[in-house]
Amino acid sequence: MSIIAARKESTTTAGQPSAGTPAGASAATAQPASADKPTTRGQVDITNVRKSFGATEVLKGVTLSVPPGGVAVIVGPSGSGKSTLLRTINHLEKVDGGYITIDGELVGYEVRGNKLHELREKDILKQRTNIGMVFQNFNLFPHLTALENVAEAPIVAQGRSKAEARKRGLELLDRVGLKDRADAYPRQLSGGQQQRVAIARALALDPKILLFDEPTSALDPELVNEVLDVIRELATSGTTLIVVTHEMGFARDVADTVVFMDDGLIVESGTPHEIFSNPREERTRSFFSKVIEPAFNI
Repeated sequence: MSIIAARKESTTTAGQPSAGTPAGASAATAQPASADKPTTRGQVDITNVRKSFGATEVLKGVTLSVPPGGVAVIVGPSGSGKSTLLRTINHLEKVDGGYITIDGELVGYEVRGNKLHELREKDILKQRTNIGMVFQNFNLFPHLTALENVAEAPIVAQGRSKAEARKRGLELLDRVGLKDRADAYPRQLSGGQQQRVAIARALALDPKILLFDEPTSALDPELVNEVLDVIRELATSGTTLIVVTHEMGFARDVADTVVFMDDGLIVESGTPHEIFSNPREERTRSFFSKVIEPAFNI
């Protein structure tokens, strides 16, 4: 699959797409690079991504790279564009400008001629098998058991046998500490247990990257740590993780890179020590002065 090697900034007004391109996403100078298969697994490159909802520009030109096996934690105030950015990575939100690649392969689009064209839905769904996502509110199928929730996607999306998918599902439930609850339905599980099932489900397709959108925000405080402990273990597994969270102590402990966003922009990024102990930007310092002490004194 081709990758984008170069791209000029478009002059198209946001919300007014050129024919055959995402709005603001001219590919006039985009050229396929080497057809060789990439040697990386889980390299994420976000380049000048823009996204508007009506007249509100939510992402204003975001650029970020996460290396294979890296752990990037995105923090910032509510409404800063964190969750929207996460949803563009697996094309749940279409970009209005810029582009995203995973291992050099465009997400949601392909180059035809000198323009970007959105992929067919079946091709987008195929791409999503490489991108596991864990949502705020679990999104488990209520009529399926924990094991059935985990095994469903490999059967449907990858054509695995039921026996193979169930075997793998039990292994993953064991990994998140819930093998003994394999036959329980979501209504019979606590919020923390449901979220751990959701994490096992995201792992079932052996994705290149895992996205976490505020994975503890819907949990009672006493259930937060059981979910964070699972993510901490995943952070050492070699899978690329991108996590949106308000848990600052967790971000400090597990992140390779902490990204601070505000008003649709990345204000600054760096190591946890750099961002939490010596932020460069006044906006970052102001934000952490209000939230960091309670999180770090738990």
